[in-house]
Amino acid sequence: MSPQTRLAHSRRRLRGRWRVPKLDPAGAERAAELYRAQRRLAVAPLVLLFVGILGLPLVFALFPGLDSVRLLGIPVSWLALAVLPYPALSLLAGWQLKRAEHAEDETP
Repeated sequence: MSPQTRLAHSRRRLRGRWRVPKLDPAGAERAAELYRAQRRLAVAPLVLLFVGILGLPLVFALFPGLDSVRLLGIPVSWLALAVLPYPALSLLAGWQLKRAEHAEDETP
């Protein structure tokens, strides 16, 4: 069980004043190493997120004909803005979660 999960579970069970649990030096070093590894792994999904979201206006500027193309009576440009980002965000989140869990399993 990850340190974050243990922390979340301990918060629910305790009544009264809650204190941050102290980690032993080895646990603190492992947590810091895991934090650094997960931050490194988060760079690629963040870049893809920004390219995807900030790239949509560029796509619309390069292909103004997307407004005239319709799918089920709705302009494709509107569908790209209203529908496309959500599955893409879900896929990016799932990919990042899998990578973060893998890093957690690999950290000694």
